[in-house]
Amino acid sequence: MSSTHLQDKTNNFPPQTSQGFLVGVAQATVGTILGLTVLTTSAIAGGLVGLAISFRNLPDVRTLKTYVPSQTSYIYDIKGVLLTTFHGEEHRTAVPLEAISPHLKLAVIAIEDSNFYHHKGVNPSSIVRAMIVNFQSGKVVEGASTLTMQLVKNVFLSHKRAFSRKLAEAVLAIRVEQVFTKDEILEMYLNNIYWGHNNYGAETAAQSYFNKPASQLNLAEAAMMAGIIQAPEIYSPFVNYRLAKERQALVLNRMVELGWITKEEAEKAKKTPLLLGKPKAWQTSKLPYVTDAVKQELIERFGQDVLIKGGLHVQTTVDYHLQKKAELIVKKAHQNLRARGVRADQIALVAIDPRTHFVKTVVGGIDYEKSQFNRVLQARRQPGSAFKPFVYYTAFATGKYTPYSVIPNYSKGFREGSGFYRPRNYGGDYGGGEVTIVEALSKSLNIPAVVLGQRVGLDKVIEVCRVLGIESPLAPVVSLPLGPIGITPMEMAKAYATFASNGWQSPTTMIVQVTDSQGNVILDNTPKPKLVLNEWAAASLTATLQHVIKSGTARSADIGRPAAGKTGTTSAEKDVWFVGYVPQLSTAVWIGNDDFRRSLGRGVTGGGYAAPIWKQFMLTALKNEPVMYFPAASQFPRPKPSDDKKP
Repeated sequence: MSSTHLQDKTNNFPPQTSQGFLVGVAQATVGTILGLTVLTTSAIAGGLVGLAISFRNLPDVRTLKTYVPSQTSYIYDIKGVLLTTFHGEEHRTAVPLEAISPHLKLAVIAIEDSNFYHHKGVNPSSIVRAMIVNFQSGKVVEGASTLTMQLVKNVFLSHKRAFSRKLAEAVLAIRVEQVFTKDEILEMYLNNIYWGHNNYGAETAAQSYFNKPASQLNLAEAAMMAGIIQAPEIYSPFVNYRLAKERQALVLNRMVELGWITKEEAEKAKKTPLLLGKPKAWQTSKLPYVTDAVKQELIERFGQDVLIKGGLHVQTTVDYHLQKKAELIVKKAHQNLRARGVRADQIALVAIDPRTHFVKTVVGGIDYEKSQFNRVLQARRQPGSAFKPFVYYTAFATGKYTPYSVIPNYSKGFREGSGFYRPRNYGGDYGGGEVTIVEALSKSLNIPAVVLGQRVGLDKVIEVCRVLGIESPLAPVVSLPLGPIGITPMEMAKAYATFASNGWQSPTTMIVQVTDSQGNVILDNTPKPKLVLNEWAAASLTATLQHVIKSGTARSADIGRPAAGKTGTTSAEKDVWFVGYVPQLSTAVWIGNDDFRRSLGRGVTGGGYAAPIWKQFMLTALKNEPVMYFPAASQFPRPKPSDDKKP
């Protein structure tokens, strides 16, 4: 129903006395008041002109032209699944008038202000009635508010019942009617009015009460919603369904009386079954680890007020269904670890698409309700041997080494400051002889990594880490290649994602796009890949890391398709890792305790415990994905020793 038709509909009024305008007034005064209505109307109009002069400090109603009410922000997954909402006291989504059911428009006007399209902001007859009732009671007990007066009360004035406030309402209402059309006023009213349970405006109320947008409300639903307005916390069907049905009947009867619907339509609506929803204002997030992280980023970018009042629509990079599967895998894996005697309190898992650097899953722990600490983003833990690929990539990028270059598996040690450090391999031996880089990485030998770190320069290794997006503090200590310094699982996953994309990188993000309440794009994270690594060196590293899964320490991570990765186990088995990738997905798995001093147990390794979790997740995530292959190093020119263009 167009606004013109809506106004035409409201032209069909029955005699005004049918509502008993003077209900509650002594019978002796009724005739006198009716006889004085015309005179009173003139007096009120003249009085309001005088009041308009008196109320010079009232707000300028023209600000409504740019007024934007607080609106709820919505967070979605990559495919449009609603994950959560953020708002303050007012849970609201503003919609244009044409996006509101004609049934609701008529029902609201019928019960709240049936003369809406015919008065100029105030209804003199209603004012007379209210004045008499309030005079007799000695206090304000009955209002005479039109929709316009209710609007200015909600936007500009306090809700305290007082004669002075009612006068201010009247003055402002007249001003509003001079500036705005009736349809504009009705749209603002329907988007601002309180409907109970923290729902402000017709859209969120319709979604809450009936699980549908305001545009789809039928007559029965519209009449019930209109009946709620007078006392939302009393007439809400969630609070008292019987009272809500009584109010619905009252609204329908009023619409019949006004001639806006037939008796048959009213009776049919009264008998129409209502499928109620549930309060949605304070629903918990479907993916709290995800939405907490997104919330923090939005606040850092736009501020708290914009998030809870700005009506943002945020599309995240996360896949809801994959995230739920990942959470289940982590929870079951933790149960299995405990059953096997592994003293692990936590597991974290994060997956990134190397082609876009979009984060697909973020499992920050085994149970969000017990701990909101997101270990993917906040826990800096020693990566152990999972750090070694950064050293080997740096070596390949010099052009002096290939996967089959031979390096020492022995060392007499290195002086560091006033101390002395001699590396040992896992298990405690001091090595011996020489090994190829493929063998050193496959077996996760420590000594060759430390020796190579000294040869290529630890500052160069740290430079590579920075290019890969690792921001955690790093120091050029001799043992750096063995990962003794804390790095987050997110940093590890995004660094390996750049290896997976053969050196191409976009900023890692959990947000695809953000639009404001008007649909304007205010943040667009469309990937813009840049080549940040040497392609030959990156391809050489990937080829080497494939041997870790084929024949090295991560054979338990074999997923039956080309994959590369690296295990990590720290001293005293306090942290174990597996970080690995295919061309479509880079995933980091960490197992440990929040108390970093506690050991997981003797013999617990990344290959034995983290790699199987990685495998289970990757098989799940890649179930319907085609097999993809990594580029061969032979496709790219090998860097010359003097080539420093790419780190």
